[in-house]
Amino acid sequence: MEKQQQQNNIQIELSDEIAQGIYSNLAVIAHSSSEFVVDFVRLMPGIPKAKVQSRIILTPEHAKRLMLALIDNIKKYESQNGEIKLLGGGFNPPIIGPVGEA
Repeated sequence: MEKQQQQNNIQIELSDEIAQGIYSNLAVIAHSSSEFVVDFVRLMPGIPKAKVQSRIILTPEHAKRLMLALIDNIKKYESQNGEIKLLGGGFNPPIIGPVGEA
């Protein structure tokens, strides 16, 4: 039991630069058989070109863990703040470039 507690006790370091965060209002997700690639993009009104702000590459297992963690956190957020409304009423992913392959 003591060994399991040690493994769950991870110290995470956050530099000042990373702590500032990066704003993104679009995520483009692609995948191959061995990885998921999530590109975080910032779209600006009136500017036709958008720049990828950050790219995160995950194993399929970690992508699923991220999805489950997001679902859990969204449920907690909505229980405190009310339902998050989606513009257009539902899931409508934009299609940008090749989809489904990384």
